[in-house]
Amino acid sequence: MAAVASGGRMAGLCPLLLLLLPLPGRAAGPAGMLYPRDTLSRERKELGGLWSFRADFSPGRDAGFAQRWYRQPLRQTGPVMDMPVPSSFNDITQDPALESYIGWVWYEKEVLLPARWLQDPPGTRVVLRFGSAHYYSIVWVNGVQVVEHEGGHLPFEADISSVIQGSPRCRITVALNNTLTPHTLPPGSIQYMTDRTRYPKNYFVQDIKFDFFNYAGIHRPVVLYTTPSVYIDDITVTTTSSEHVAMVQYQVSVVGSTVYSLSLSLRDQEGKVVATGDGPEGELKVLNPNLWWPYLMHENPGYLYSLEVRMQAQVEGALLEDVYALPVGIRTVHVTDTQFLINGRPFYFHGVNKHEDADIRGKGLDWPLIMKDFNLLRWLGANSFRTSHYPYAEEIMDLCDAYGIVVIDECPGVGIKLLESFGNRSLQHHLAVMEELIRRDKNRPSVVMWSVANEPASELPPAAFYFKTVIAHTKALDPSRPVTFVTNANYAQDRGAPYVDVVCVNSYFSWYHDPGHLEVIPLQLTAQFESWYNTYHKPIIQSEYGADSVPGLHSDPPLMFSEEYQKAMLREYHSVFDMKRKEYVIGELIWNFADFMTNQGTTRVLGNKKGIFTRQRQPKAAAFVLRERYWKIANESSCLPPVITSHSLCLK
Repeated sequence: MAAVASGGRMAGLCPLLLLLLPLPGRAAGPAGMLYPRDTLSRERKELGGLWSFRADFSPGRDAGFAQRWYRQPLRQTGPVMDMPVPSSFNDITQDPALESYIGWVWYEKEVLLPARWLQDPPGTRVVLRFGSAHYYSIVWVNGVQVVEHEGGHLPFEADISSVIQGSPRCRITVALNNTLTPHTLPPGSIQYMTDRTRYPKNYFVQDIKFDFFNYAGIHRPVVLYTTPSVYIDDITVTTTSSEHVAMVQYQVSVVGSTVYSLSLSLRDQEGKVVATGDGPEGELKVLNPNLWWPYLMHENPGYLYSLEVRMQAQVEGALLEDVYALPVGIRTVHVTDTQFLINGRPFYFHGVNKHEDADIRGKGLDWPLIMKDFNLLRWLGANSFRTSHYPYAEEIMDLCDAYGIVVIDECPGVGIKLLESFGNRSLQHHLAVMEELIRRDKNRPSVVMWSVANEPASELPPAAFYFKTVIAHTKALDPSRPVTFVTNANYAQDRGAPYVDVVCVNSYFSWYHDPGHLEVIPLQLTAQFESWYNTYHKPIIQSEYGADSVPGLHSDPPLMFSEEYQKAMLREYHSVFDMKRKEYVIGELIWNFADFMTNQGTTRVLGNKKGIFTRQRQPKAAAFVLRERYWKIANESSCLPPVITSHSLCLK
């Protein structure tokens, strides 16, 4: 086997072991990234279901390009199989070579377009959009390359109007590469095994520095959608509020003409217009606003207005109109040296870390699983989560907005451990990823903070300039939100911490450190908090803590991997949290919400078992410990006098 990735050739390798260079083509540009919605002027066609699929098992992983598989139906190039989209391809078949496959795979879907899309004067714009694909994508339509995109977890799209002219048939071909290099996010490297007494010829493995399975595929919805030829390209909204008045600042960009009119209407949940405006930028005044509040912080959490933007333009004597409705939550975020304030009130993060991970589908979007997770979050009394360790699907973020679940939005900067991953090439890609993430999620009230990395080697000398640059860039793109990254470095050696607004610390006392010794947790955790706060005088979130537990494994006294040990560890941490949240600790996020798959290894038995729920979303004993705690915290912060039971909530 040989690895093929998206950039540069590896020196010193035999000719078959190539890293394929990106082909010249149209890269995803800096346009807006509004979520495709059906409106009076826009129509959407879902392309989920079964696609044709073929993995390129050629020695150089380059047969698809050498033979130009995109020039003809994929079935004519050789054997294909049906592959569900969205899903990861790894666990769909019984083939272990596909489960661990690294290199280029090919997808294809043939679509019949509605005739009205091709006939409406003076022309309908047709856009092909991918919610995400891992990690490097090249897309052709009817054999013509239309877009190229580097990185997973984020959407990309292409205007294919000119490519489909004259034919209602649309053949979409995708070449997708999951190889990770020191300069991708997340980073990785290819290890070639050259000892012929131990490995076959051209044998290699993908080396990663993160602890979750490197699932690959088209993971999120693929859609075709239409707009008029003059259209609303982007909307940016920020909000401020006082006790009785809120201001909604907006900017709207229009593409296709410089002559147009814009009108805006802000509607409440009953459909009543509460403010109007016009022009590409301005401010809407809302009297007695319904603020967006987190779950369990208000009797009506997640309140969303709808900002309807209407554009009109004359093109070739015809009146074109484009309409887009953007959900808007009115809320403010502010950080002091000891508190995190939402709408001026102290907010305490009592929540979880998660993964997009499940049996069979891998990281593929799955609505029943999503709804189960949100029902479990609300049952648990969790008010927040971090998108560890990459941006989650837009459909998940929509529900966070609607339900009032607070989000720390993290980019795929996980596993940045190698010195070469702090160079200019990596930095430029990291900056571009933050631009894409902010462009996608900038209007979401649920997103209260950006996280630019998880557990990087932030003690290395280049980390200072690297994170100073990434954080400054993120703040320049979005001055309205604080920025952090999640560290497990020593407080005295962390070179990125001076630039964050909130210190997020991961620690696994009595697990990875002093395993089995629960008695050391109070001393070590207290020292951790005091060292960080005395050094930086910034609020602190315990962004990860936890212990593996095998469901049904019991031990008294509690021993590692038993459910009793996981419960005991939680209680030791909680005793310190309860002291320090009176001072400067502003949150606790358990690792992890549910068990998840990892690479095979001697410390993993079918994945990471630190979930408080199993991978099938059944509760372990620890889930009930957290539920009792989270509801108690919510009641203490929201009620006077306290509520008697944990099943209801009294609010101010």
